[in-house]
Amino acid sequence: MSEPASNAVANGKGAPMTVFSEETRARAREIIARYPADRSRSALLPLLHLVQSEEGYVSPAGIAFCAEVLGLNKAQVGAVASFYTMYKRRPTGDWLVSVCTNTMCNVLGGQEVYDTLAEHLGVGHEETTADGTITLEHAECLAACDYGPVMTVNYDFFDNVDPQSAVGVVDELRAGNQPTPSRGARLCRLKEMSVQLAGFADEREGAVADGVPGEPTLRGLRLAQEHGISVNGFDPNTPIRSKAEADRVAAEAKAEAAKPAGASADSAAKASRPAGFAKPASDAKPAGDEAPVKERSLKDAAAGMEDAAGSAAGNERGADQ
Repeated sequence: MSEPASNAVANGKGAPMTVFSEETRARAREIIARYPADRSRSALLPLLHLVQSEEGYVSPAGIAFCAEVLGLNKAQVGAVASFYTMYKRRPTGDWLVSVCTNTMCNVLGGQEVYDTLAEHLGVGHEETTADGTITLEHAECLAACDYGPVMTVNYDFFDNVDPQSAVGVVDELRAGNQPTPSRGARLCRLKEMSVQLAGFADEREGAVADGVPGEPTLRGLRLAQEHGISVNGFDPNTPIRSKAEADRVAAEAKAEAAKPAGASADSAAKASRPAGFAKPASDAKPAGDEAPVKERSLKDAAAGMEDAAGSAAGNERGADQ
């Protein structure tokens, strides 16, 4: 990764926009080193989180930085950054409060929670309070329907919220406190969370929390156990393959594929599948894809349309009579 002559990136008018720290540049090199040399552009997603961890959002300077270190153009980087909602394109507060207003949470009162917070904070979707502490957003499904309505603060969950409890959370945040999430470790600011999303461990004391699934999450399992329901052929004792075993199976499959046409690979495939795993779907063409079958299907469809048309005409004559 080449270093630019200056750490400042110009905004098109000659003025420097942002200076990225040497720590950020060192982390960028570390991220890129995680990928094969000919696949370095795969590092773009964590790099975008990295620049967001310094600036609080993905700025034009951050776009230029990612493009520079990966040898991409800014349009390519900008297309990715604008596609994913976790990359913020304008300055964001320390606390990103996301309220789920999708179907399940909405039915349970999610929109009311959002509307109450918007009025209380004096902001709308993707807007930040005047003191710069809180950014509010509508969120699509937060994958916690069994705890709805839910909201997150920097992606940590607050379950079963109502308008009053949600206001209590944001008031604590504005007062400089860090309320305890329903699940997960204690809160950290958005920039700190972005460092973690870039793939770096959180070194804070108490940053990692042990938790257990809540009763709503386990309800389906409990019902299945009560009624004796299980997946056909499921064996909970089936071992998970080690990397060495997976590599061995992949090598055998590759060798089998290299055999002359007509050699059967079914026995090798059976041997490679752990007990209880179904045979994978075939790569062959779907039934009915052959030309003669297609032709017959088209003829049958045409005949059916003619019959339907004749029936309709007969009905019309009967109605006239």
